[in-house]
Amino acid sequence: MAFMVKHVVGGQLKNLTGGLTEEKPEAEKSEAAAKGMTQEEFEQYQQQLEEEKREREANFAQKKAERATVRSHFREKYRLPKNEVDETQIQQAGDDVVLPTELAKMIAEDNQEETHKQSVLGQLSNIQNMDIDQLKDKAQATLEDLKKQTENCSLM
Repeated sequence: MAFMVKHVVGGQLKNLTGGLTEEKPEAEKSEAAAKGMTQEEFEQYQQQLEEEKREREANFAQKKAERATVRSHFREKYRLPKNEVDETQIQQAGDDVVLPTELAKMIAEDNQEETHKQSVLGQLSNIQNMDIDQLKDKAQATLEDLKKQTENCSLM
């Protein structure tokens, strides 16, 4: 109601005075006043918003770099071609890119399993998967070859 009275009467008074008083139009009011804050409070609020935005962006960049690190690790592991986008994401995040602890544990376990498979004990465990008849045939063939070689030997 007050708005209506001010609008109707204010417009006529302004015409009578010839516009001598300077009033800001409602569109030009500061954002701080529109939100019910003083100018200092509004500036602090804006700084806080900017700081939170920078933190979110930094966290997002860190997560992107971690994902890129994981992808590059698997590319190296399976000998796939490198991706330039991943490398730039890692470089943008800096040297503080670390794999998540759970993922690092999984990778360490995978590496241990691979080294175990490559060792002699790992090869022995693969014997269980071999065909016993085939193994027997190979052993007999080897023994027969050794017997033939010893028969031909002049020292024996």
